[in-house]
Amino acid sequence: MVLNYVLISPTKGVPVRCQLPSINTSEPNILGKSHPLSVLDHAMGQHSLHIIYYYKDLHYLLGSFELDPLRESLCEVLTMYPNMTGRLARGQDGNWEVRYNDAGVRVIMANVDATLQEWLTSANGSLEPLLIVWEDMPEDDPITWSPFRIQINIFNGGGVAIGLSCSHMVADLTCLASFFKSWTETQSHLPITHPPFFTITSQLNAQPVPNTIPNSPSPYSSAQKKNMVTATFNFSSSVIKKCLCQVHNECPNSTPFDFLSALFWSRIARFKPPKNHDQTHYLSICTDFRRRLKIPHPTGYFGNALNFSMVSVKDIDSVGLGDITSLVHKHFEGIESEKEVDKEGKFRAPSFIYDCELTCVCMEHMIVSDSDQNESLMYSAMFSNNEKPVHVSCHVGKIANGEGLIIVMPSVEGRHARTVMVTLPEEQLVELSKDEAILQLEPKVLLACSDR
Repeated sequence: MVLNYVLISPTKGVPVRCQLPSINTSEPNILGKSHPLSVLDHAMGQHSLHIIYYYKDLHYLLGSFELDPLRESLCEVLTMYPNMTGRLARGQDGNWEVRYNDAGVRVIMANVDATLQEWLTSANGSLEPLLIVWEDMPEDDPITWSPFRIQINIFNGGGVAIGLSCSHMVADLTCLASFFKSWTETQSHLPITHPPFFTITSQLNAQPVPNTIPNSPSPYSSAQKKNMVTATFNFSSSVIKKCLCQVHNECPNSTPFDFLSALFWSRIARFKPPKNHDQTHYLSICTDFRRRLKIPHPTGYFGNALNFSMVSVKDIDSVGLGDITSLVHKHFEGIESEKEVDKEGKFRAPSFIYDCELTCVCMEHMIVSDSDQNESLMYSAMFSNNEKPVHVSCHVGKIANGEGLIIVMPSVEGRHARTVMVTLPEEQLVELSKDEAILQLEPKVLLACSDR
């Protein structure tokens, strides 16, 4: 399978430009202004983010991208997101900021020599990164570098994949998902469900900004980088519901995230020896805290709003899956009750990120639990005709120094169904893909891909 890259234009067609609006009525023109990045933003500087939406049939909206409706709606929605069309630069205090200069978002179109079904079921381990366009920030002159990139990929037979990439320093996965939903709502002439919110409160700046640059090594990195690869497991709603019943005695209120994070943690621990003499295994849990702040932030808050906390268990092989599920659930409840803020209402800056231990990212906050189908922020992104994405992939780049990453995400099926994306050193992922405890749950395994 080969991607035939087609640039819109080598000079004027690649950037999507738009007039910047005012963020509030007191500032009718924000050109020339800037947006400082928070402590949490700086902490994510070495990583990138990538989210890919797959649609079965969107080709009717794609012709020449300079004229098609998707370009028009993209230009319109970007007027609400000056952080995406600006550029990164150092402020007077030496910290990073986004300068509102309307420099644009980079957009590339590509033709894929395969059908969408062939692509998703392929076992080739290097495919999915081809659906995104990305290059790291240059150290010499970042002001000309676009921190947001979009690649629109057209498959044979009408399938389309839209890949959105950015520096983790300027956004998290919730930002990308809420922006993408805003784009689909603009295309359908619907009101924006989660308009962007850019204000950085004191709760997000609890400590001085660390003196880091995006391409600098992580202080938590191991000496040797690993060849990391990713596999995707789709679990049906009926299977996960049955699994929750099986651990009911140990954890009556368990959630799909509790069970799946416990399952993958316990299985991966079999080939990850503990780093200490008391046989303790650790799992870093990454959660969104927009709603858990003393003054809650809206879903549309544009920036990083992540909390990393650690859960541990001794001699994990001798502990039952139900007990590990209960351990994760109680840890999660503790985060909810403590709200992870200090006495001044400030959120604590992370002392570790993805490169510390095996990390599990929780995306349960993207699910609207009061709907019949447990609709999610990602799978409600429909450009027209109520066509949901058939699959959504999420990746965190530059984690080759870490122990691995597990992302527990919503699934297109809704209800209890979940998609789990696992990134591990290649030899470990091969073993995990043959694990009987996972395979007996009959997951649908989609394409695997190398770490970006």
